[in-house]
Amino acid sequence: MSTLVNPLDERARAPQSPAPRLDSLEGKRLALLDISKPGGKAFLDRLEQILKERYGVAEVVRETKPTYTKPAPGALLERLAFVDGVIEALAD
Repeated sequence: MSTLVNPLDERARAPQSPAPRLDSLEGKRLALLDISKPGGKAFLDRLEQILKERYGVAEVVRETKPTYTKPAPGALLERLAFVDGVIEALAD
């Protein structure tokens, strides 16, 4: 007999509001977070180019998680605290 396991986290959580949207990308400092899956770096390389050329992003900070299987370490999150926004690469 097989056992079906639900992969969803079913813990009850207090409702949260989403982070506020940026009014524009122009002049902003963005972080691109590579989660260490294949293809992520190539995707983010191109995205960085587009963000600067088309949207006037002033600075792009690049960070990489040690592994995609676990949440980002606290020290990595602290390094991203000064940016205006973060884009995470979920590529394969």
